[in-house]
Amino acid sequence: MLSERRLEVLRAIVQDYVGTEEPVGSKALTERHNLQVSPATVRNDMAALEEEGYIAQPHTSAGRVPTDKGYRLFVDKLADVKPLTTAERRAISSFLEGAVDLDDVVGRTVRLLATLTRQVAVVQYPSLSRSTVRHVELLSLAPARVMLVLITDTGRVEQRMVDCPAPFGETSLADLRARLNSRIVGERFAEVPRLVQDLPESFDNEDRGTVSTVLSTLLETLVEETEERLVIGGTANLTRFGQDFPLTIRPVLEALEEHVVLLRLLGEAKDTGMTVRIGHENAHEGLTSTSVVAVGYGSGNEAVAKLGVVGPTRMDYPGTMGAVRAVARYVGQILAEN
Repeated sequence: MLSERRLEVLRAIVQDYVGTEEPVGSKALTERHNLQVSPATVRNDMAALEEEGYIAQPHTSAGRVPTDKGYRLFVDKLADVKPLTTAERRAISSFLEGAVDLDDVVGRTVRLLATLTRQVAVVQYPSLSRSTVRHVELLSLAPARVMLVLITDTGRVEQRMVDCPAPFGETSLADLRARLNSRIVGERFAEVPRLVQDLPESFDNEDRGTVSTVLSTLLETLVEETEERLVIGGTANLTRFGQDFPLTIRPVLEALEEHVVLLRLLGEAKDTGMTVRIGHENAHEGLTSTSVVAVGYGSGNEAVAKLGVVGPTRMDYPGTMGAVRAVARYVGQILAEN
């Protein structure tokens, strides 16, 4: 365990290095921070921090920079994240409230996160597997052709065309729509098959084939959208951090193209807490010079997806964590209201 004084020295080194992009020396620390100890004591503390692997000396510079271990301790010891200003909160609210549908919400969220943090923003679409049914609409397009529209509690809309084995009248269609919604609205997708399995038997013989066909299409819709969708924005922000990536940013860009990798980095959506993975804590080789800050969002107390940012380990962690958390909260509110 580090003493509180050495922890203060580490905090000061992280803050200065993030702000100046230059290795930090003991003289600069004593001049910029009220550490209330002599420069000699600061030098001794820096030597101890280096010996324990929290800071390192790059090349032949007299200054020191934080290591992954140093950043990890800094983040773990954060008393709180940096609060957003009133103007920032107002900007988030007004920008997201103008969204017209889920695609627009996700697109706006990505642009907003990338702008606020000046990092690469990653937003996962709400997963159907963690959604509930808000409404099922059935529309007659022809005597034997129906459009099925499934709307989830997160605002996701899925449409399917159903070719019926026989003509299906408007009265029968309205009856099926009413019975279907009465059984499954507000229910988890996993519960739907059980809740509708005996529905065809409640219809007349001539309509049972069509009812079964419509239900089959509904159940296929519930299970086929298993692939998680991601939207990424702000990749160009990485070009501002050329010196933070050894040799080249190409491995980072290649890793960002692999959505499976990003989904693994974001973590399980049901985990609502803040996740911060630093440097070599990211298993993918191309992302060992980056940090990932992610949090779950949802329309209630349970998260339905994750959003976050990817950037260099030399990151403003308090500010980034505050922005990610605030945006997730606003997105959750919008999903709940809509």
